Amino acid sequence: MAQQEDVFKKIVAHAKEYGFVFPSSEIYDGLSAVYDYGQNGVELKNNIKRYWWEAMTLLHENIVGIDSAIFMHPTIWKASGHVDAFNDPLIDNRDSKKRYRADVLIEDHIAKIDDKINKEVEKARKRFGESFDEAMFRQTNGRVAELVARREAIHDRFSQAMNDNNLDDLRQIIIDEEIVDPISGTKNWTEVRQFNLMFKTEMGSTADGAMTVYLRPETAQGIFVNYLNVQKTGRMRIPFGIAQIGKAFRNEIVARQFIFRMREFEQMEMQFFVRPGDEMKWFQYWKEWRLRWHKALGLGDEKYRYHDHEKLAHYANAATDIEFLMPFGFKEVEGIHSRTDFDLSQHEKFSGKKIQYFDPELNSSYTPYVIETSIGVDRMFLSVLSSAYEEQKLEGGDSRVVLRLPAALAPVKCAVMPLVRKDGLPEKAREIVDDLKFDFSTHYDEKDSIGKRYRRQDAIGTPFCITVDHQTLEDNTVTLRHRDSMEQARVNIADLHRLIHDEVSLNSLLRKLK
Repeated sequence: MAQQEDVFKKIVAHAKEYGFVFPSSEIYDGLSAVYDYGQNGVELKNNIKRYWWEAMTLLHENIVGIDSAIFMHPTIWKASGHVDAFNDPLIDNRDSKKRYRADVLIEDHIAKIDDKINKEVEKARKRFGESFDEAMFRQTNGRVAELVARREAIHDRFSQAMNDNNLDDLRQIIIDEEIVDPISGTKNWTEVRQFNLMFKTEMGSTADGAMTVYLRPETAQGIFVNYLNVQKTGRMRIPFGIAQIGKAFRNEIVARQFIFRMREFEQMEMQFFVRPGDEMKWFQYWKEWRLRWHKALGLGDEKYRYHDHEKLAHYANAATDIEFLMPFGFKEVEGIHSRTDFDLSQHEKFSGKKIQYFDPELNSSYTPYVIETSIGVDRMFLSVLSSAYEEQKLEGGDSRVVLRLPAALAPVKCAVMPLVRKDGLPEKAREIVDDLKFDFSTHYDEKDSIGKRYRRQDAIGTPFCITVDHQTLEDNTVTLRHRDSMEQARVNIADLHRLIHDEVSLNSLLRKLK
């Protein structure tokens, strides 16, 4: 676990050093849980968004996109349940004066017990060597069995308290387990209270005439209130989907793990409208199709798993998460939910407007059911970055840090380098850049030794380096170096476009999803 934490720290440092992610407002000592994407980060992020958008809108004739406003009428959030129920359970420590999420304190406590179990297993693995049977050890070792039983008891109690929204029980778990404040080390806790996660502001010029509005905590409601506009103007027939990429805002009290949980983040959501009764068929379709989208990136199939929800939201009749193995364990990157007709029915009720769909095949009107796919851009970015990061030992005692980014997502597709800064090589290199830049994000790099330049491009994940040398001037060939294998081949300048395109085109990813 400690080793993984060290790797994670290196990834965070690498992200800053190479222009992927910076702490926001850093010259003013930063703003907690808010980050800015640097010059390489924004390109990687845009490529992730493009991969998602085109997989949705190009590969599905019945899915279109919208871009709804961040500010919406406040009654929308009343209808959706966010005003009354979008809460986190908070607890204060009277000695440190610090505020915590009660559920996170308990989750961290459970994680510590997991660590103890894993340490016992690792000790035994070292003791028994190749003959070690982990499953048998977990079942038969008294110390491990005791820890597992304790963990399960706390987990069951915790799940029940969260399901019942029982704040007293949450506090009682903290008291019974003698969970201490990480700062003061004391157990002097207040009661647990609910805290709404929505950011509130006012719209209007005078104090009397101002209306309370919210920064949206999700992008889905903008789709729901526009679904009939899209259906009518696009002459859409059910089943059809509406996709959207946009910012959302949550006043997270315990935001942590770098860009995994932030106060300002970006979502890619698609709401798919279906006939009532067809929802489970489509839920299964989207569950499988979305996992295929992730796996097509080649980050490692074993890093993904489904986590079906035991406790469903009151409006859902099926829900699953796609979890990815981050450096800090399996974590949710995407949710697929069957939301029934809850959202549309609520908006019909609160707005007083009829927003039903007339189905010409059935010759009747009904409120469609909805299958939602919702993925965090920032979490997706983190999963790609953390999978790609690798420290490599090379022959001769050398080493390199390489980002093995999927080529189609890489911020820079190729770098063109003159071997020396004279003899007409820079001019020839510039000619190649000017030819390639219309199709590929292309860097020109002439500073430092060629080895250092290769390392620099490896560190930002550039799939190809093109070296222009004296032979280039004689026969119009260059050296094409591959990032992952570091192999070099002599190729014709006329073939560069085709060779690079075959590797870095988004089409190569999309075609895997056919």
